[in-house]
Amino acid sequence: MSGQVYFIDDEAAIRQAVQQWLELSGFSVRTFARAREALAALDRGFAGVLVSDVRMPDLDGLGLLEQVVALDAELPVIMVTGHGDVPMAVQALRQGAYDFIEKPFTPERLLDSVRRAMDKRRLVCENRQLREQYARKGRIESQLLGVSRAMEALRRQVLELAGTDVNVLIRGETGSGKEQVARCLHDFSRRAERAYVALNCAAIPETIFESELFGHESGAFTGAQGRRIGRIEHAHGGTLFLDEIESMPLAQQVKLLRVLQERTLERLGSNRSIEVDLRVISAAKPDLLEEVRAGRFREDLLYRLNVAELHIPPLRERREDIPLLFEHFARQAAERNGRQAPALAPAELARLLAHDWPGNVRELINAAERHALGLGAPVPAAGPGAAVAAGQSLAEQMEAFEAQCLHNALQQCRGNIGEVMSLLQLPRRTLNEKMQRHGLSRGDYLPAGSSDS
Repeated sequence: MSGQVYFIDDEAAIRQAVQQWLELSGFSVRTFARAREALAALDRGFAGVLVSDVRMPDLDGLGLLEQVVALDAELPVIMVTGHGDVPMAVQALRQGAYDFIEKPFTPERLLDSVRRAMDKRRLVCENRQLREQYARKGRIESQLLGVSRAMEALRRQVLELAGTDVNVLIRGETGSGKEQVARCLHDFSRRAERAYVALNCAAIPETIFESELFGHESGAFTGAQGRRIGRIEHAHGGTLFLDEIESMPLAQQVKLLRVLQERTLERLGSNRSIEVDLRVISAAKPDLLEEVRAGRFREDLLYRLNVAELHIPPLRERREDIPLLFEHFARQAAERNGRQAPALAPAELARLLAHDWPGNVRELINAAERHALGLGAPVPAAGPGAAVAAGQSLAEQMEAFEAQCLHNALQQCRGNIGEVMSLLQLPRRTLNEKMQRHGLSRGDYLPAGSSDS
């Protein structure tokens, strides 16, 4: 198809003829006898063109044009005018119409105008999409920090999945940032304006788990003195995040499965079914397939939850992100306490890069806060027999450290290559080779509004 056209005219014979002409040329056509009917079918995301007669009962073409311009000033509207309505057509062009065609018109005249308008509309829609993608990318980079390839891949996966409604299982070690990823899946989705409801399954006593999840009616059990809306019902229209899903009692797993299958729930003490529309994002530390084999987790529920899976790499597998994260969290802690974060000595940076971070980002945040408050070295010095950068060779550690040093220098010098050469004492050719090897671009560090020339 060449695109979609909405054609509005109160004469049935003209609607039928125009529809045939346009469809023979590859367009998808929808006709309307009244302007208000077409307006009801329009939204700002409409990727096609409007063609409308001027003289119509109820709402005429100029009134339609005024409302379309208010909805989307870049939506092309072609006006069809009778002989003698040329002054009206000129007025329409001033109000924002794309073109006007005088009756009687030939199919070729109409097709030429529609094709040009459709080309313009495609360009507008593509530019909007690119701007939206760029804005989303910038926002997610400020929420999921990191310069490593692993984090680049994770951000890309999150944005791709956020545009869908599928349930997602997030895997990752303690403190790796599973809830932050879940929050991004919600914030960049069509459900972003609705509720985001988080529940840590390991933190809820089994005796009140069902009430917490499904809610209850007054008198449903001893102590139930009023109706309570459960977490699932509260998440209607939005996102339900179930952290440490492996801790959910088996009895509640069965009931959650039923909710996911039937899209309805019943509060404790009630026989009334309540429809729910939600997306479930869950997080787990262990491999849930192993939990299934051990009889601690239902296989059918796993398949419902794990339509898509995201894996968050531990901090020790993305060491090049450590300096950036540490600086960010130290600066935040210093600002909260009205202080200036002390500079990080080279030896301290080396210890940060060598540490294994079993507590992942959560442990790093704690170290950054202690550093910002001047409470000692962020990481204790390793003993002579301590393991360094487990899982990475010396060459890999040195590569990561070099990449971070280049990143820091480019950031400090705001992309000024001469200053970077002086700071790192490197010749231009060597600096260029190292930046190319590590995928670093000068343009990414230039001040806003500067050109990379």
